[in-house]
Amino acid sequence: MSDKRWQNYDMTVNGLPQKVRYNADTVEGLFLPLLHRLTKRQREADRRILVFLAAPPATGKSTLLLFLEQLSQERADLTETQALGMDGFHYPNSYLETHFITRGGKEISLKSVKGAPETFDAEGLAAKLAAAKAGATPWPIYDRRIHDPRPDAMTADAPILLIEGNWLLLDEERWRSLRALADFTLRIDAPPALLRGRLISRKVQGGLSEAEAAAFYESSDAPNVERFAAHAGAADEVWRMEADGDFVRAAR
Repeated sequence: MSDKRWQNYDMTVNGLPQKVRYNADTVEGLFLPLLHRLTKRQREADRRILVFLAAPPATGKSTLLLFLEQLSQERADLTETQALGMDGFHYPNSYLETHFITRGGKEISLKSVKGAPETFDAEGLAAKLAAAKAGATPWPIYDRRIHDPRPDAMTADAPILLIEGNWLLLDEERWRSLRALADFTLRIDAPPALLRGRLISRKVQGGLSEAEAAAFYESSDAPNVERFAAHAGAADEVWRMEADGDFVRAAR
C-alpha cells in the first residue's frame, strides 16, 4: 500500500475553480526547491528570466506550471512566477487546412497532424520569447472554445516566466535556436505505455469509445509521443512521471 501523502489543492484553471492532487512530499521536496533555485537565479541576474518545461502529452504540464505559479504567489520568500504555454503559437486552422506535409509517401494537411512540431510557428515563438525577455509583452493563448489561437490575450510580465510545451527543447531544425533564450530548462519524461493509457482515457472521458480512442491515439498522439522520446533534447534538470502521476527527479 502506498505511503504517499496525496493532497488536494485548490486552483483556478481557465477562470474556473478546480482541485488538483499532488503528493505533499513532492511539493515540499521537488516543487518548492525548484522555485527556490529559480528565485535565487532571478535575483542574482537582477532581470526577468525564462524557464522552459518540455514534456510529452498527458503529463499535466499546464496544470503543473499553474500550480507552481500559485505557490510562488503564496510565499513571500519566492519570486513571482507566471505560467505561459506555447499552444498559442499553433498556426490558425485556416493555415493548417491549406498547407501540407508528406508522411509515409502521402501528402496530408497540417490540420490532420495538429499538435506536431510542423503545426507551430516556431519563428514567431522565438521572436516573442526574445521580446518577453527584454520587457513586458503581449502573449497569445490557445482558445479551446474556438480551437484556434487568440493573439495578445495576456501580458507576459512576471520576473520569472515559466513556459511549457512539447517541443521547446526539440533537437530539430527550426527549434534548436529556442534553447539559447532559456535561463533554465526542465524536461519531464514518461514511459510511452503510461502516456498511451492516459491519452486514451482522456478521449474516452471526452465521449469516444475505447476502440475510437485507441485508433485516435495510434494516428495522432503516438507519433508525437515517439518524436518527443527520440528528439526531446537535453535539459538542465529532468523529472520522471510515475504510474500514479507523481513526479521524481531523475538521476543524472
